[in-house]
Amino acid sequence: MTTKYKKSDLEQFAKIIENKKVEKKDNYSIKEAIQESKKNNSPNIISGTSSGIKLYMFQTGTLKTKLKYIKMNQSNEDFEIPVPWFLIKHPKGDVVIDGGNAKEVSVDMHAHWGSVVAAYEPVMAKHENCIDQLSNIGQNINDVRYLLQSHLHLDHSGGIGRFPNATHVVQRKEHEYAYNPDWFAKAAYIRQDFDKPNLKWHFLEDKKTDFYDLYGDGAIKIIFTPGHSPGHQSFLINLPNTGPVLLTIDAAYTMDHWNDKALPGLVCSSVDSASSVAKLKKVAAENKAIIVTGHDPDAWKTFKKAPMFYYD
Repeated sequence: MTTKYKKSDLEQFAKIIENKKVEKKDNYSIKEAIQESKKNNSPNIISGTSSGIKLYMFQTGTLKTKLKYIKMNQSNEDFEIPVPWFLIKHPKGDVVIDGGNAKEVSVDMHAHWGSVVAAYEPVMAKHENCIDQLSNIGQNINDVRYLLQSHLHLDHSGGIGRFPNATHVVQRKEHEYAYNPDWFAKAAYIRQDFDKPNLKWHFLEDKKTDFYDLYGDGAIKIIFTPGHSPGHQSFLINLPNTGPVLLTIDAAYTMDHWNDKALPGLVCSSVDSASSVAKLKKVAAENKAIIVTGHDPDAWKTFKKAPMFYYD
């Protein structure tokens, strides 16, 4: 089956890219991913990928911040970013990635996040938490088998402990660091989000478990991408019709990070951050993947959002 895109979809993707002059020939864009995927008569899916898989894209509101906190050393102008999270419907068990902001943020942001609100102010309605949003598509929280944590920063930890039968998959480095972060990263970790009783954790071991195949069918691969945080991980999702989708999460906040024009405003290692982007570019090129960056307000508008739409 050929991957199909509406003309309006292509125009939206192109609108984001067309006015950006890229200096390096190996830069890889959303538009290029679509063009490459359309050259083939069938989607580029790793052999053995299960059918019946769907990817839903959600967000728990936005964060009002400053450009310098997203793109290192840039201006003090206001900048508002989306807070994405994802659901993957899979025959072997459903999977949530991150969960966005915790539901407590929508009730009292200051009580839950404290002083970090001065730099990152959440704009989140009460119904925008991950549990309420899943109910809108008829998702039973008991059917979520895995919660994949890209990392444990406050805008990604909203799903932890919300799914009774879920195993929480995180890098061991990230879990350990979250309990004792460096001074410059301390505000990014809300301990009450992840320090909860009776959680089932499965720890990955950075390079030793790189490209971890969650179900062994090539549908969901977990890629070790440190830099933004010590144990950050990204995800390659292979869909039966859409083909490969690369969720960079915060390894690349925006397309400027992807195209080597900026570093994220918060990093534990600039060297690792740059190396992780280079690694993901290779993955994207080899798989002809559609790229979904972590918090790009322009690129995020071009994707189909749940509960109305999904990718399959």
